Amino acid sequence: MQYTHPQGHVFYRKMGFARPKISHGEGIYLFDDTGKRYIDGSGGPLVVNVGHGRTEVVEAIAKQAQAVAYAHAIMFTSEPAEQFSAELAKIVPLPDARFYYLSSGSEVVEAAIKLARQIQMARGENCRHLIISRWRSYHGMSLGALSVSGKLGMRQPFLAMVHDMPHIAPPYPYRDPVSGAEAANRLESAILAAGQMNVAAFIAEPISGASLGAMAPTDDYWPRIREICDQYGVLFIADEVLVGMGRTGKWWGLQHWNVQPDIMVTSKGLAGGYFPLGFVAAKGSDVEQIRQTLGDFNHGGTFSHHAVGTAAGLATLRIMQAENLVENAANMGAYLGQQLHQTLGDHPNVGDIRGCGLFWALEIVQDRVTKEPFPVTRHMAWDIWKRAFDLGLVAYYSQGCADGTNGDLVMLGPPLIVNREQVDEIVQLLATAVHAELGR
Repeated sequence: MQYTHPQGHVFYRKMGFARPKISHGEGIYLFDDTGKRYIDGSGGPLVVNVGHGRTEVVEAIAKQAQAVAYAHAIMFTSEPAEQFSAELAKIVPLPDARFYYLSSGSEVVEAAIKLARQIQMARGENCRHLIISRWRSYHGMSLGALSVSGKLGMRQPFLAMVHDMPHIAPPYPYRDPVSGAEAANRLESAILAAGQMNVAAFIAEPISGASLGAMAPTDDYWPRIREICDQYGVLFIADEVLVGMGRTGKWWGLQHWNVQPDIMVTSKGLAGGYFPLGFVAAKGSDVEQIRQTLGDFNHGGTFSHHAVGTAAGLATLRIMQAENLVENAANMGAYLGQQLHQTLGDHPNVGDIRGCGLFWALEIVQDRVTKEPFPVTRHMAWDIWKRAFDLGLVAYYSQGCADGTNGDLVMLGPPLIVNREQVDEIVQLLATAVHAELGR
């Protein structure tokens, strides 16, 4: 399908693609204003977890907005914020967890960086200011979050504007088949190079998100990371923005390894796409130490702790619990992986199929033996995505996984309500798009 270039007053990130106008959504389907139906195979950028058109969430938003839409968090608390936090504390793997709500993944990462610094200050470790992260990661669009991101294309124009932080190579079993412990030891080397007394925290995604496409480390990686952080007094920030809230078949990605972080952030699925919402979670003891030593948390946000947002989050959480959607993500995720391997596992340009729960990725290559990627100028992932979109499948894509510039990923992450028949449809549409662009 050809779309007319937009002529209105809105500009978008992807400027060369004139998108159709959305009309409405229902379950895992979206409809544009011409009546065309799209199956939402990725929940947008892995946001929609309870599906479109859930009246329970809409009614919770309307009820709270009618009562009071906005009250400044310095002056008031709200019943939804208190209730949501109490329920989250039962599932977040931090002792006596405390929650600070903001409006996006970038914002909660920014807040987590500041929180780590202030926890170290409250402990008397005033020199600790560096945040170590990993190459080929993405933690957000703000300058602080971008300083710890490792996605080269998004960092390059702004390097003169960020306070750059140390980065280490990520675990990448497909292209870098070292043991998890060996990959984790890169963190120890970076701490020693920077000076233990200067390092406040290490931030990483438990399972890599869009930049490496559902890449999970081997089982010896995260336990070794936890040991290193404990040994050197470094806080571990788990970035669960994409893989949290049941996406991987457990509430939190890090639970696949029974490892506990010091700080956790999430956003995308927290309110199911019905409201922009994310949180920073911290141990109660760390928050209390800041209160006693520093007085207050030095951070803010006009829309923090939003009553309407937390009402949406609470309604989303209740749907997930009532409908056992974390368990469905585990079961349907296993089926999705099986169908992807069965349908595309032998394709000469599908180098790797990887995933966990309802987050899966295809790494597209020129040659399966050498793993040589297509050049970035070929825009292979985009072309597959666009072909799938024309066929009525919403997927997710990125470039740069192989070396920071080249390397194509096409990803799936449908709503957690998906069933077997819908998985079959998603896989068949994606396979049709792959074959159309690359042959059989």
